Amino acid sequence: MKLHELAQLLDGEVAGSSEVEITGASGITDAKEGDITFLSSRKWLDALKNSRASAVLVQEFIEDIDTPQIKTRNPQYAFARLLSHFHVKPHPCKGVSTKATVAPSVLLGEKVTIYDYAYIAEGVTIGAGTVIYPGVFVGESSSIGEGCVLHPNVTVRERITIGNRVVIHAGSVIGSDGFGYVFAEGKHQKIPQVGDVVIEDEVEIGAAVTIDRATTGTTFIGGGTKIDNLVQIGHNVHIGRNVIIVAQVGIAGSSRIGDGVVLGGQVGVADHSVIEAGTMVGAKAGVLGHMKRGIYSGTMPMPHREWLKAMAVFAKLPEMKKKLEDLERKIAEEEK
Repeated sequence: MKLHELAQLLDGEVAGSSEVEITGASGITDAKEGDITFLSSRKWLDALKNSRASAVLVQEFIEDIDTPQIKTRNPQYAFARLLSHFHVKPHPCKGVSTKATVAPSVLLGEKVTIYDYAYIAEGVTIGAGTVIYPGVFVGESSSIGEGCVLHPNVTVRERITIGNRVVIHAGSVIGSDGFGYVFAEGKHQKIPQVGDVVIEDEVEIGAAVTIDRATTGTTFIGGGTKIDNLVQIGHNVHIGRNVIIVAQVGIAGSSRIGDGVVLGGQVGVADHSVIEAGTMVGAKAGVLGHMKRGIYSGTMPMPHREWLKAMAVFAKLPEMKKKLEDLERKIAEEEK
C-alpha cells in the first residue's frame, strides 16, 4: 500500500513522500525497507535515524529526519492496527474434526472450528466463529461466546461462562477448584467448590493461567481485562473491567480489583483485599487490606513518590554509615 493510503486508513496526515510503498510493519531496530515503524518517545530518535524503515508513525511531525511520516494521535495504537492489517488474517473455518469428541447435545454456532482431540461435553454452547484448538477440554454446561479462540490444551471446567471475542492461550485452566479447606477432626477437610466463573467480552488470558471457580457464587473477570502468563486467580475474586495483570501475579480468594487497575509482575494480593479503581501497583509488591487509589511501589508498598525518596536514601546508606562511624570516632577521641 502507498503511504497516503495507510494515512487514510489511520485518519492521519503525511509529511514527506506519500507515494512510498509500505509492505509491512516492524519495530525501529528490526525494520527493513518497505516497513513502517512508530516513535513512542523522542529518546528513540537516534535509533530512528539509523533505522531502515521506509516510514514512521509520529504524534507530532519531526523536522530533522528524512523518513516520511504519518502524524496520528496515538502512534503505538496506529502501529498495532497496521500489524493487524499486514499480518493478522481471519481464521478460515475448518469445521469439526472427526477426531474431536463432541457430545450430541452440544450447540454450535456458524463457522465454528474444532480441531483434533478436543473434548466438548454435554450441554455446551459455542458461538459463531469460535476456534477450538487440539487438546482443549470444555466441561458440561459451559458456554463459550462468538469469535473466541481457545489455544491448545486449554481446560474449561463445567458450568463456566465465557463471553465474546475471548482469547485463552495454551495450557490455561478456567474453573479449577478453589483452594478451600477447613481444619477439623485433626486434618484439613476440603470445602466443596460448587460456584462458577464468568468471563466477560474481549478478555485475553495468557498461557498457564489458573482461574479458580467460586466456593459458592461467581469468580468474575470483567470485560477488556488482559492477563499475562502464569497468573493465579483465587476463588470468588472479582476483577473489574480493563484491568492489566502482569506475569506471576497471585490474587487470593474473595479479593476485589477495581476497573483499570494495573498489577506489575509478581504482585501478591492477600485474601479479601480491595484495590480501588485506577490504582497501579509496582512489581513484587504485597497488597493486604484496602488499597486506596494511587500509585504504589516496593515490596512493602507505599505511595510511589515516598518510595522514590526512600530508595534515594537507601542508595546513600553506605556513605552515611561511613560518615556516622567517622563522627563517632571523632567524638570518642575528644572525650579521651
